[in-house]
Amino acid sequence: MTDTTSVSQLTPRQAYFQGLRAGTPFVLVIIPFGIVFGVVATEAGLNVLETLLFSVAVIAGAAQLAAIQLMSENAPVLVILATGLAVNLRMAMYSAALAPHLGAAPLWQRALVAYLMVDQGYATAHARFEQVPEMPLAAKVAFYFGAVSLVCPLWYVATLIGALTGSQIPAELPIEFAVPATFIAIITPMLRTLAHVAAALVSVVGTLALGFLPYNLGLLIAAVLAMMTAAQLEKMATRRREGGK
Repeated sequence: MTDTTSVSQLTPRQAYFQGLRAGTPFVLVIIPFGIVFGVVATEAGLNVLETLLFSVAVIAGAAQLAAIQLMSENAPVLVILATGLAVNLRMAMYSAALAPHLGAAPLWQRALVAYLMVDQGYATAHARFEQVPEMPLAAKVAFYFGAVSLVCPLWYVATLIGALTGSQIPAELPIEFAVPATFIAIITPMLRTLAHVAAALVSVVGTLALGFLPYNLGLLIAAVLAMMTAAQLEKMATRRREGGK
């Protein structure tokens, strides 16, 4: 069976393995990304257990790295929490985008999807659900779990490896590439409208322009400006569409 044939007959088992295959390429960046976090966290003063629990509890690499950097700078707790919230606001948008597809699932499944909501899982699942919206609910849930089956456990394992062996990793080994590579691979296919592109540009330019502000406050301001820009452009596009009817 191909990915697009007999979708209405797709069983959860078949959908799970489709999701597993779709999410497997992300392993190439998840492992070095997790190692980077493990190294940075232990260098910032966390012990191995604290580092691992951080990954298990938060499971959001970008927010974890931002928080660790601020903790190492002795930033106020409120700033650390606000930064983590700003970085992870995208998860709320991910949830809203997936709600039409997974919102009718049982509560325990939705709770597990919420915990396992990561960039890679969202990008893979959303693209698939938009391509074949007629996929049965049970198959959609199974597909999502398949997409994160390797990503999430390997994030924990890679974090542990980084925490245990950070000092032994050669300085010339460029594992840091995994962080930007991950987000470039995820974000680029999503830049499909003017609002998306404008939000990305504003966030990048704003972060760079406001980089002189302490405690990564420039990131918070840039994120707000990007969301305001996207929202305004979406309103303008909606007005144009309604005016053309």
